[in-house]
Amino acid sequence: MEEKQYNLGDIVEMKKQHPCGVNEWKIIRLGADIRIKCEGCQHSVMIPRREFEKKMKKILVQVKPQPNEQN
Repeated sequence: MEEKQYNLGDIVEMKKQHPCGVNEWKIIRLGADIRIKCEGCQHSVMIPRREFEKKMKKILVQVKPQPNEQN
């Protein structure tokens, strides 16, 4: 099965909508856990990566990855 590629700033749709009625979430942190923020009420939730991958339906808006700036 192909692994979905997502980056910071992407807007994703989850299988279940948030209680506020919006089903658009912005990825604001990537790591072992992923933090997503509701685009409706700005509530953020941190969930394990495996759980996120199971619950994510599709990527609505994909942002180009930013190159790492090393100073």
